[in-house]
Formats: sequence, C-alpha cells, structure tokens
Amino acid sequence: MLAQHQHHESAFSAGTGIEPQPLLAQALRLQEALTFSGSSLSLEDAKRLRILSDKPLNEETVTGIQEILDPYCLNVVHINPEGRVKVERGPAKALLVQNGWTSFLVKVHNEAGITAKLEAASPNAARPFHSPSFEPVIKKEHELSPGQVANRFVEIQMYANRPLQPELTGLKLEYAIVQIYSKDAGKREIEIGYNAGQGSQDLGFRNSTHILFDVKPSVKVKFHIKDDDGTPAMASFLITDGQEHASGKFTGVYPLPSRRVAAFDAYPDFFFQPQIYRKDGEHVLLAPGKYTISYTRGPEYIRQTKEIVIPGHAESMDISFQLKRWIKMAELGWYSADHHVHAAGCSHYDSPTEGVDPKDIWRQALGEDLNIAANLAWGPSWYHQKSFFTGKDDPLSDQKNIMRNDVEVSGFPSSHAGHIVLLRVKEDDYPGTKLIEQWPSWTAPVLTWAKSQGAVVGYAHSGWGLEPVQSTDKLPNYMVPKMDGIGANEYIVTVTQNLVDFYSAGDTPAPWELNMYYHTLNCGFKTRLSGETDFPCITDARVGQARSYFKPAATNSALNYDDFVESLKKGRNYVSDGRSHIMDFAVNGREAGIEESELSVKEGQNVHVTAKIAAYLPAEQDKTGEKTAQTPLTKMPYWDIERARIAKTRKVRVELVVNGEPVDKAEVEANGSVTDVRFSYKIDKSSWMALRIYPSSHSNPVFVKVNNKPVQDKKSAEWCLSALNQCWKMKEPNIRAEEKKAAEAAYESARKVYRNMIDSR
Repeated sequence: MLAQHQHHESAFSAGTGIEPQPLLAQALRLQEALTFSGSSLSLEDAKRLRILSDKPLNEETVTGIQEILDPYCLNVVHINPEGRVKVERGPAKALLVQNGWTSFLVKVHNEAGITAKLEAASPNAARPFHSPSFEPVIKKEHELSPGQVANRFVEIQMYANRPLQPELTGLKLEYAIVQIYSKDAGKREIEIGYNAGQGSQDLGFRNSTHILFDVKPSVKVKFHIKDDDGTPAMASFLITDGQEHASGKFTGVYPLPSRRVAAFDAYPDFFFQPQIYRKDGEHVLLAPGKYTISYTRGPEYIRQTKEIVIPGHAESMDISFQLKRWIKMAELGWYSADHHVHAAGCSHYDSPTEGVDPKDIWRQALGEDLNIAANLAWGPSWYHQKSFFTGKDDPLSDQKNIMRNDVEVSGFPSSHAGHIVLLRVKEDDYPGTKLIEQWPSWTAPVLTWAKSQGAVVGYAHSGWGLEPVQSTDKLPNYMVPKMDGIGANEYIVTVTQNLVDFYSAGDTPAPWELNMYYHTLNCGFKTRLSGETDFPCITDARVGQARSYFKPAATNSALNYDDFVESLKKGRNYVSDGRSHIMDFAVNGREAGIEESELSVKEGQNVHVTAKIAAYLPAEQDKTGEKTAQTPLTKMPYWDIERARIAKTRKVRVELVVNGEPVDKAEVEANGSVTDVRFSYKIDKSSWMALRIYPSSHSNPVFVKVNNKPVQDKKSAEWCLSALNQCWKMKEPNIRAEEKKAAEAAYESARKVYRNMIDSR
C-alpha cells in the first residue's frame, strides 16, 4: 500500500541546480521498486511520469517529477552542508493499516552530498522485549513495563532493495522509500526520525517528527482446521505476501514476528519463528491483500499451501484447512516425544516476562503433533520457571498429549562437564541448596541424587565437545574427542557407574554423537538412545524437530508419562526426525526394549533381523532438499531424511549395524508406505545390533550374547580410556577443590574398568 496526499500539488518548490537526467532515472527506478514491494503510484501519476520521460530533459522535468512524487512524501529530509539532518512533515496522508505494510516516499535535499545510508528510526519501533541474558534472575535494567511494550507497536524500515541502492547518491535532490508496519489499530502517534550516519542528527531534536496516524483495522480471519480424521486440530501456519521488503528477518511474514509478544498478544506467537500456531476456531488479523498460507502439523503430515485474498471491505472472513497425513504413528502403537524443550533462555525473551509460560509451549507441542513434551527448567530464569514444577503432569495434559515440567541441569556448576536431563524428578532442588551456585560442580552426584528419587536421566545434546581432534566423518572412528563442550563429555565416566539411562541424539552432528555411543556399546554398556530438539537453543525452528517414538508396555492403557520414561529406560523407542520410522525392530523375534533387549545364541548361528520401515520424501527433490543433502554432516540440519535420500531417487537405505559397523543394507521406497525388511546375519561373538536410516532415524540396540560372554571390543576400550583421560584434562580445572577427591576417585575407577577390558582381550 502506498500512501499519498489527496491533492496533486507540489508541497515544495523546485530547487535550482538539480540535474534532470539522474533525478528522472531515480524516479523511474522508484516506480519499479514500489511495484515490487506491493505498492505503486496511481495509474494517473504513472502515466504522467511516463509522458515526462519522453520529453526533453530540462527544468520542467525537475519540476514535473516533484509535482508527481511530493504528494506521496511522509517526510522531507534536509541535510545541510555540515551534514546535519533536519526533518519536516510531508503532505502524504498519515494512513496505515493494522498488521500490514504501508509505503511512503521521503524527499531528501542533500546539500552536503552525503553518500551514506539514510536510516529511519523511532522509539515506537524499539524491540518490545529484552533478549535473554542467560541469568537465573532477570536484571532490573532489563525489565520492560506493560506500558513500554504497548508503546512499541511499529516497525519502520527504509526500502533499499533493487532497483534502488542502499546509500544516498549524493545528488542535491532524490527520493527514498520508508515502510511502516503497525501492530495496533486506531489513532496512534509515531515519532519518526532519520539520520545519515553517526553525528548527523540536527541540534534541537529537529531530526524527527511526531505524526498522528489513523490505523485502519485489519480483517479478522477465522481458521477452521480439521485433522485427517475430521476432528478439530491445532496446526502450524506460515503466512507470506510474496512481496519485496527491505532486507530483514521475516519482513514478508504475518503477523510480523518482530512485533510479537507472547505474554500480551491474543495468541502467544513467538517472535523468533516465522510460523504461528492456531487451533480450530481461532483467528489471525490480516490486512487486505494476497497471501500464501503454508500449513502442516509436524513431520507425520504433508505440507500444503493455499492462496487467499483478503478483501478491503470485509471486517471478518472464514477459511477452512483440511490437514493431510502420510502416516499416523499412534494408530500403529508408537507415540512421539521430545524430552528437551525450554520455555526460557536462548531465543526466548527474559522481559516483559521471564520466558514464556508452559501453556505457550503446550500450543507448540500440539501444533507439531507431539504426544509427550518435557518442558525443562534450566539456568536462565530458573527461579521463575521452576515455579511451574510439580512433579506431576501439567494440568493442560489430556488423553492424547502430555506435558511435564522437568529439569535440565544447565547453567549450573556442573555444566562444563555436560548438561544432564532429569525426567520424572519428584524434587527439583539438590539437597542442601537454595541457589544454583551451590549445586555440585561435576555430574555424577547430580545423576546419583536424581536416580535415587526414581528419575530417568541422560546427557543432553551429546555431540557438543565430542568433535574429534582430527576432523573425520567416519563412523565409528578412533580419533580422541576434544572434550571441550557441554554434551555427553563426562558420560565416559558415569556410564561405568551405571548412572546414565539414556543418551540424547538428533540435535548435534550425528558422527560426533554416535561415535562415543557406539564405542561404549562395544564395551558392554547398555545406555539407550533418545531423540531431542533442545528447543529453542540448538534450533528454534520448532519443537520435536528430532524426537523419540516409543511404544508403551501396555498397548491398551491410556497414554502416561511413566510409560514414556520407562520406554526410554528400556530402549522401547527409536530416534527420528519424524520422516522415517523403524518400528518393531527385533532379532530372532526379540524386540528392542523387551526383556532387557537381550537374547542368547550359539557361536556361528544365523540370526534373523526384522522391522517395519516407513519413510516419506517428496517424489522430486526440491532446492531446499538438495541443499540439505549437500551440507556437511557437521552443519545443520544434523538429522534430516534428505541426507538419507539415495542420489535423486525417492529411496532411502536401511542399514544393519553390528558393533558400530554397517554389515548389510536394504533400499526402501520413501513414499509413505510401511515396508517389511529382513536381514540374516551370522553371529561369531557377542554383539549389539541396530537398524538405522542415516542420519534420519536410529533404533535402539538388541544385545546378542554368544557363550554368555559380554560385548567387549579392545580397540573401543582403548578409545574410551583415551577419551576419559582427555575428559579429566579438560574438566578437572572446573571441579571445586572440595569435590575434586571424589571426582578423581570416580575417574580412576572408570580407568580401571576400561583397563580391565583391554587386559582381558
């Protein structure tokens, strides 16, 4: 939308000494840019400009251009010979539309010949939130009052995309485009100022104007959303206008993310996400215009798009959406879960509230079709977020979806040794502590305490700190890990003490995660895998980007959190990005997660491996998929089915993994159908076996005993011992003096475990 004055009279006299040719060239580019941005001159003015371009270039050209363009000017900027900027009100009518962009022209008299960027600014366009400081309690100077937030309702930006240029030309006269977005409707005063670099502000505060705008209400668009079975649903919607905007994150997305404040808005849309979540019967406010809506409900659904037109005369309208699945895992007995979601820290703000409430995370989980979400309180805003902890399911939970407020020990003294996730804790304060700073400075005491109260525990974002000292993507590899991060670093110690139930996967580079996991399995340890996202830290795109699918012990019982954590503990689950699935994996009929996932066979016996596989890829790989497939494994997205696509086909490779090495494979069509896969493998020694679609999904292991001997590999034990020594070297300086003796004893005990394995082979 382009605002203009109702009368076509030049508000300013034509200047002298202005070259007509560059001014006309800029006016024509300006007209083209306005069209790209969804605005345009009136048909009459476009015709006048075209006629003017065919006439001889002279003073009349300069006058004519100003007569055409001046009525569209919201402001006039004067840059004096000393480079000082003064701003005056222009003749354009101060009209905006709620939740839409309006373009105005800005007339620039540049006596100084400055070629810097012209920037627009406004206190009303300040951020309506404070980004997190990662402090456990918000600092006083970061607090924003409701009044401050309410007064930050606009976005203002200079349009400088092609065919315009980002800097002023230095000509005496030129025009620029300013775009304004208002979150609110009604009468709103906005202070608008301009500058052309540091020190260009005019004395006496004359570089800004205060303009009373009339903001027309947008249209209330009600969404009617039905799941594949016809029931009402919550879903994810990405609304775009397809227009050119000034460069900036999400500027063509609606409602504009940078103005979203979950604490005060009608719906808690997150400012760092382009999408919004709506359930059946809820609405979104949109300005008149054309939009593309992309909608889905997590990885079990097929993304669809719909083109809509919002009429200018309507107060409200209704739109229907029918969701479409490619698979329904719950009907197959498998339920989705993400054990690592946060309501504070990282991308969340810490003011006007200390993060968001669990009810806001709940909407995200429903919109991504997560059956279980573990919302973890951690260091940032710890004292506020822990107020939601009850040791029970959140009251919002129902028969199909459960949320529990649990704990991640991150931002605590032990964090340097690895962040740990505590699921199903009954008490969230370590004994004898009132402050974060009083907690232990290494992980074993925390794990011991949590397990003593029945918690199921594991290390978070395992791959951080496990990058090999010499780069390699080989899996498994025997390079020593750096042990310089916050992932499963001290796991190399605590796994020998039987303190770890699960090992997180899916949110860090797969080779880094799985290399340590494979080596510890090769040493006979039986930690299970579990999928996590670490939202919104490692990624703020969506919850459940990596997840577990678990199968409850009693298939006819109601969904409950205990079944979930017990499934993780037993390995009755697999890790997935949601686009590929490894169901009912079994060796000689023994399914993963049943009867300790163990069976005994004779040496040299063939075992039979079975599973049901389902995967979904678009029939044709698009540009995004191609880019993902070509991205190094150490770059995001870490786990994604496009990485598993075989060349340009629609097939993926299912690999049988024995003691960390792929020994057989089968190709499966990723068209959404469920396929039975079978392998036969001769077992010569005690081994663990798993299936993977790398790196998209990975089963938990089944342990096959030969002659009642444990799984033990000397080379892996040697790797573990080297990794342990590296871990002590990196972590010891950050362990408190009074705790160091106990930590040193635990590390030495772990060394003996690995040395005994090495010596016994």
